[in-house]
Amino acid sequence: MSGFDWPGLIRAGLHELRLTPDQFWRLTPAELRLMLGQGRGMPAMNRARLDRLLAAWPDKIQGERDDGSGRV
Repeated sequence: MSGFDWPGLIRAGLHELRLTPDQFWRLTPAELRLMLGQGRGMPAMNRARLDRLLAAWPDKIQGERDDGSGRV
């Protein structure tokens, strides 16, 4: 019939990605594969990768005020 493992994809979408059924069925197979980190491009985001990005690109410099003035 088709080359898709529908039970596996549904399990991954609903349990691993925590999508609602409506969100799952609105995705294209390519979008779902990308969200699961199975395709070209960047791997799926995980905590370690997020921590590396936060260290490399902090929201503000330590001691910087929220208004961006740089004054402590």
